[in-house]
Amino acid sequence: MATLGGISDVKGNENSLEIEALARFAVDEHNKKENSLLQFGKVVSAKQQVVAGTVYYITIEATDGGVKKLYEAKVWVKPWMDFKEVQEFKFLGDVPAYA
Repeated sequence: MATLGGISDVKGNENSLEIEALARFAVDEHNKKENSLLQFGKVVSAKQQVVAGTVYYITIEATDGGVKKLYEAKVWVKPWMDFKEVQEFKFLGDVPAYA
């Protein structure tokens, strides 16, 4: 159980369907907003913060023009309101060639 207000790892669930769906949602929303063509690759890691709902910090590997890159998405979810919003989507860097 996450501590209220504290950020914690999403232990064992980084590759859950829920986290992957949120990551895909974040990439789709970024593509709409920025008129870009990122292609979702995989979830690298995930953290969560319990607030009025849950804020997920998801590190995503996505392909941009054939180059694998890392992004961090901050997604706020309030399931009881059917609310989901990408609050931030930022570029972290290129994926190292050996990864």
